[in-house]
Amino acid sequence: MRPINELITELKQGGFGESILDICSDSFRVDYERERYIKALETYRETFPGDEVSIFSAPGRTEVCGNHTDHQHGQVLAASINRDAIAVASPRSDGRISLLSDGRPLFEADISDLEKDPADTGTTRALIRGVLRGLKDMGHEIGGFNAYVTSDVLTGAGLSSSAAFETVLGTIINGLYNHMLISPVDIAKAGQFAENTFFGKPCGLMDQMACSVGDLIHIDFADPKEPAIDTLSLDLNKFGMSLIITDTKGSHADLTADYAAVPKEMKSVANLFGKSFLRDIDEEDILNNINFVRRECGDRAVMRALHFFEENRRVARAADAIRNNDISSFLECIRQSGDSSFRYLQNVYTNSDTYHQNVSVALMLSDRLLKGGKGISRVHGGGFAGTIQAYVRNEDADEYRNEMDKVFGNGSSSILKIRKYGGIKIT
Repeated sequence: MRPINELITELKQGGFGESILDICSDSFRVDYERERYIKALETYRETFPGDEVSIFSAPGRTEVCGNHTDHQHGQVLAASINRDAIAVASPRSDGRISLLSDGRPLFEADISDLEKDPADTGTTRALIRGVLRGLKDMGHEIGGFNAYVTSDVLTGAGLSSSAAFETVLGTIINGLYNHMLISPVDIAKAGQFAENTFFGKPCGLMDQMACSVGDLIHIDFADPKEPAIDTLSLDLNKFGMSLIITDTKGSHADLTADYAAVPKEMKSVANLFGKSFLRDIDEEDILNNINFVRRECGDRAVMRALHFFEENRRVARAADAIRNNDISSFLECIRQSGDSSFRYLQNVYTNSDTYHQNVSVALMLSDRLLKGGKGISRVHGGGFAGTIQAYVRNEDADEYRNEMDKVFGNGSSSILKIRKYGGIKIT
């Protein structure tokens, strides 16, 4: 930890430039990030007592391939991005937590009371208490703290703002009470536990893993207790390509049932063959008994299950393409993944509101803008609302962003960089 006034002075004098660039991987963002740190430190100083603090950071994530496979013990490709949640924090000796975050009232709790409260379902309070309970149940040290958290991971844009928040909470506990020795996997598991058990969202582990581990990673969840992680490297600039995320401004409100239906229907197919997850059955089991499965589980469940098997194979092919520097094969895998998500997984819009189909419109416009080999696009993340992902030739990136901004608003499209770090202690 360091004196807060000393940190503010050093940042205002242009300090931490190399460290900030190393974290955000974009020279154009260094001044912006430095101002974020200064404002976060000043807000902490205005809110909490004490002189010495630490700064922590956890990134958002982008799903690259493996749409809705993690919760069925499948494979995914995901990457941390240079949009993050940062926290200024210091320990407390009384076991109390006081946390202030963007646009929310001050949260206070006692670490002696981390029982699940049904009244907290769907709230930030549930995530905070759930992460601490998850880490405690794993045998890690926990303690009280004061913290101010601010994030530029867009809420509701499919970049996993909640997973970034969970990861920065876990990283605070890691830095203040565990000498940064808690593994990124354990922090990710605590985040998933918070979402599943306290918050009430039946998510897989992919979002939390990508935020906690960092870089571009190939994850195999065949054994979800010990997922196999392979860190890859993808420099899109080397291939003359840019990764662009467009926030279509579709609301994620009231979509929990849509998200929950995906694993529920996939599991219903696995259950039909005496298993809990699709990874534990063979694709041929479904195909050889397809009318029986359709009758028992429904047609959408069949298509979602078959999407899972082909998507798993696509992830492996895409990972191999990256290892072999074969950008054409990689992009074809991503295009096929998006096509399967739209047609078979059916997570591009919600059937409860067909009037609004922001993601569908964004994909349609992208198809028109990216003709002639200019790039490809796909639904991003959990789907139903939020963002699309596009890989666009550098020379066409500005035109693409401008055209998308005309429809979805200025600043809707952003060029992202893959960040090499997951949850970290900065100072």
